[in-house]
Amino acid sequence: MKVLIIGDVVARPGRLAVMERIEDLREQYEIDLALMNAENVAGGFSITPPLADQLFRAGIDVMTSGNHIFDKREVIPYMEKQPRLLRPANYPPNSPGSGMWIGEVKGVRVAVLNLIGRVFMGPADDPFRAAEELVSSIPSDVRVRIVDMHAEATSEKVAMGWYLDGRVSAVYGTHTHVQTADERILPEGTAYITDVGMTGSYAGVIGMKTEDVITRFTSAIYKRADHAAGMVRICAVVISIDETTGKAREISRLSLPHEQ
Repeated sequence: MKVLIIGDVVARPGRLAVMERIEDLREQYEIDLALMNAENVAGGFSITPPLADQLFRAGIDVMTSGNHIFDKREVIPYMEKQPRLLRPANYPPNSPGSGMWIGEVKGVRVAVLNLIGRVFMGPADDPFRAAEELVSSIPSDVRVRIVDMHAEATSEKVAMGWYLDGRVSAVYGTHTHVQTADERILPEGTAYITDVGMTGSYAGVIGMKTEDVITRFTSAIYKRADHAAGMVRICAVVISIDETTGKAREISRLSLPHEQ
């Protein structure tokens, strides 16, 4: 099985790039399952039901998220009905939606798990304990298991990769919006990368307008940053997974320019 994982998709530039390129990417890399992190889709903060529907129709199979997922309140009832849009599994138990999806892709059962880190992040339950509980609950016939670790600290993401090595097919990081060059297959067969990177405009600061972000750092009076425009890139990874064992065979980084 070949899995495409698209990094944090930021605002209009990022989502247009995905919608315009996903069909070609699926064909070019012979993709069976396409994932993306959707927590920054709507102007850089969360996602709305119409945008989620557009991305699903375009060719995204499952969306993970992170600390901004509930910034748009209208997504809350949508998540209760759409199991393929995930929130972090280690949020409090009464949180809307689900942190794990189990489904079937071309006759192969697959699990996608979404976690959030605690270092330099908002309050959340222990992601390692949540990972232990959820991975242990996955039926044994579900061999392909993919984990989005949405976290700020590199060490926390690397630790999760080692913690789950051999028990899941892939652990990939999101949140920092900067693609890392440490993709590898860990000793027990888990594909790992610290951060998939950002899909959006590289003309600003991690997808947002440069002047808005600089004002935030240099003044006590500022507004929420607007998204940047221009210099769009799609950052992603392609992972090849043995469907019988659930172990990864290969992981490759993508950083593709996109004209809009």
